[in-house]
Amino acid sequence: MIDTSPETTRRAFLVCSTGSAAALALGVAPAQATPESLDAAIKAVVGTARLRAGKVTLDLPPLVENGNTVPMTVSVDSPMTESDHVTAIHVFNEKNPQPHVMSATLGPRAGKAKVSVRIKLNDSQKVVAIAQTSAGEFWTASADVIVTLAACVEDPT
Repeated sequence: MIDTSPETTRRAFLVCSTGSAAALALGVAPAQATPESLDAAIKAVVGTARLRAGKVTLDLPPLVENGNTVPMTVSVDSPMTESDHVTAIHVFNEKNPQPHVMSATLGPRAGKAKVSVRIKLNDSQKVVAIAQTSAGEFWTASADVIVTLAACVEDPT
């Protein structure tokens, strides 16, 4: 049977607080994605399809003061017709706790294959954008971003 008296609750709190303070003092690093997890996340989306360079423009500032809100625009050169259009835009990063940043589903009625959002970046890293077309092709572009104040330092679990 679990004892839920106030003393036990305070004791548990103090033990957890002490452990957290010790981990912080020892410099335990936050979880980060790795190039291997980036590759695995991309492979989960594209499978065995070939990634082609071109058609995708990834607009990110090269130097970001605050990683908590980084403006990003992904645009794809596509006629956006019924027979030839972008079906999805996927964005991945190299060092955030979760490598898959976002996915946007598009159709021919979107008019433009363009997505603008703000993302969080944990550290200076590479960001990869992939566009999937109605023909089953995958086009890609990447950009390197230098971040001076990191974001995403929480544990992904």
